[in-house]
Amino acid sequence: MKPAFDVKSARLDVLAVHLHTADLTELEDFLSRRAGQLRELEYMPLVLDVQDFEYPESLNLAAVISLFARYGMQILGLRHESEVWAPYAARFHLVFNRSDKNGETSQAAATVAAAPVPAPVQATVISNPTVLISTPVRTGQQVYAENGDLIVTGNVSQGAELIADGNIHIYAPMRGRALAGAKGNKDARIFIHSMQAELVSVAGIYRNFEQDLPAHLHKKPVQVSLQDNRLVIAAIDAK
Repeated sequence: MKPAFDVKSARLDVLAVHLHTADLTELEDFLSRRAGQLRELEYMPLVLDVQDFEYPESLNLAAVISLFARYGMQILGLRHESEVWAPYAARFHLVFNRSDKNGETSQAAATVAAAPVPAPVQATVISNPTVLISTPVRTGQQVYAENGDLIVTGNVSQGAELIADGNIHIYAPMRGRALAGAKGNKDARIFIHSMQAELVSVAGIYRNFEQDLPAHLHKKPVQVSLQDNRLVIAAIDAK
């Protein structure tokens, strides 16, 4: 008889949200103004970095978590340099991830954390009908083409992120994340010359990849689109 469940190792990419204010009104105002861009983070696992706060009593964590949840942002972990925050994280059933003063995860904490936290994203926001990026997009970098399409001709590294309100075209190996239709455009598409992505998303419907795709898609030209609210990844036949 098979056991009720198995425990296996797994890698889960997690983004860190670095909180700078304890003012709930200010936080809600920021979330509401950025709701369109933040839609791509819906239901993705997030770690809340509270390095700006010295003591747990200075932050209404329950209210902060609830506020993020209202915008579809799921806080699964808490990060701080001080172990004082560990019981506070446990109280809210959050994974505690210890970091140094610069926000980097310590080696000891990394071995027990539920998931590794990537480097803070360096965002480049460009508002044009079509944006062309001819240089490599490296780990930790983010490019956002606001109100238009994004074309990338350089390699996209693992941990890099491409976001566009329109379509995304990648004419190079793609190993990072690609999120098209960021403001809800369900007709947006993603075109990839060499499909090796960590995650693809169209209008907030996403799929991440823990294992290689089938041979006819892996490292091959593909098109990603929505069909009946279902994400479809199809090979592009060059013949």
